[in-house]
Amino acid sequence: MLTATSTHLSLLARLSDARDRTAWREFHERYGALIAGFARRRGLQPADCDDVVQDVLLSLSKALPQFRYDSKKGTFRAYLKAATLRAISHRAQGRPAMLSLADSVSDPPDEHAADEVWEYEWRQYHLRQAMRVVDAEFNEVDRQAFQRYALESANPHDAAGALSISVEHVYQVKSRIVRRIAELIEQQIQDEG
Repeated sequence: MLTATSTHLSLLARLSDARDRTAWREFHERYGALIAGFARRRGLQPADCDDVVQDVLLSLSKALPQFRYDSKKGTFRAYLKAATLRAISHRAQGRPAMLSLADSVSDPPDEHAADEVWEYEWRQYHLRQAMRVVDAEFNEVDRQAFQRYALESANPHDAAGALSISVEHVYQVKSRIVRRIAELIEQQIQDEG
């Protein structure tokens, strides 16, 4: 069985083959919203955010053929942040961004100011990943109860009545899903290395 870490490292290895469209599509599904969300929070317009995602993908496609993961040299997360900051900076200056994996160890000029925004987007990324698992593991009624009560702050009695379930079930499903999300996010963080 593959762990999330080996799957993550396997994906990075597969990305070294620029022709592996499945790997690039998977990477985009995993990280595209993170990169675009960070760019949006840094003040870019939606079209520019999409361009930043493409710039980061292009940068990766050029850097990954020589890539060998070494946790002592830094994390992929740090590289992705640096590549995204570089793409945002270059996009704002009107030129394409390229960043080698070696460049990621030196901080772009505004990296420290962006830490809080990056951390927020990274937490949202983890939450989106966890919610995909929740969507697969919990039934529709449970997900709707969680959505209404936990996310939309609906009255638990109203949520229960709308879904024809007991109030106790609403409380229980919220507790189970919150616990599962916490477990998933903790595992994701451990898998990042």
